[in-house]
Amino acid sequence: MEILFDEIPSLDLADFTSGTAEQKAAFVKKLSDAYQNIGFVAIKNHGLSQELQDRLYHSIKSFFALPDEIKAKYEKPEIGFQRGYTGKGKEHAKGRNTGDLKEFYHVGQELSNIPDSDPLKSEYPANLWPDEIPEFENDANEAFRILENAGKSMLKAIALILELPEDYFEDKVAYGNSILRQIHYFPIENPDEVPADAVRAAEHGDINLITLLMGASADGLQVLRKDGKWIPITALPDQLVVNVGDMLERLTNKKLKSTIHRVVNPPKEKMNSSRYSIPFFMHPRSEMDLTCLDSCVSEENPKLFTDATAGEFLDERLRELGLKK
Repeated sequence: MEILFDEIPSLDLADFTSGTAEQKAAFVKKLSDAYQNIGFVAIKNHGLSQELQDRLYHSIKSFFALPDEIKAKYEKPEIGFQRGYTGKGKEHAKGRNTGDLKEFYHVGQELSNIPDSDPLKSEYPANLWPDEIPEFENDANEAFRILENAGKSMLKAIALILELPEDYFEDKVAYGNSILRQIHYFPIENPDEVPADAVRAAEHGDINLITLLMGASADGLQVLRKDGKWIPITALPDQLVVNVGDMLERLTNKKLKSTIHRVVNPPKEKMNSSRYSIPFFMHPRSEMDLTCLDSCVSEENPKLFTDATAGEFLDERLRELGLKK
């Protein structure tokens, strides 16, 4: 049944992780309705404290306030910007050439946490930590672990939506190629000097399985509803926004929706203010098979995607975004 949401649904993750059988089933049903229609929910009781969020936001604001030449020390185009800093306007949405009005910093799996026997240990680049912000490493690593655990709980619920074993995704996301992205939508002192079509983040779908977003510092995030209407994404301070990414849409043959979203520019008089945002892009291991699940393919819903691994799909998308040559 098609549902047109006026706002994204709010759910309590504790209903799934520690509730009764009835609460758990109700959580899965509400999540299923949301992910088959709007692709977004807001969740509370995710484990990420406000105190840690405040510390992390303080760290990234301190980093982005550094001079551009210092930030550039942590920019590594030779690894496709997978770790460290990505400068202003370097990324653009798929199908566009105009760069987004943002800069960001990537943190991935800490190599010391990956067993020596796992081939991923040599596949991932090492994290880069800014010498100028010593507290950044601890704050980012702690947030990464908590968000990864919350993501694993969400994937257990998603597995049940798909009538798969609850632990279906566990081995597929173990030490996965997830990214904690700290974003600064930088101030524009003279809006007339930027390209007319330049926006903070042009409309796009996320690449990964699911994205967990901790509270952004200003309005602007919007999602495109099925009927073509853009609706604002709002969440309470104690909530994370969790949405379906392209990999999960691909795996489920579009049963679960990777909904197009964007970050619009504020009114011209507010363009000279910063906006900060910290999404956690939950990726599987590169060898995960994204071939559409047999249960999601039928005569009424024929297979829509060619077979690919997560690593192949990610590589293709990074090239489309201008982050990899």
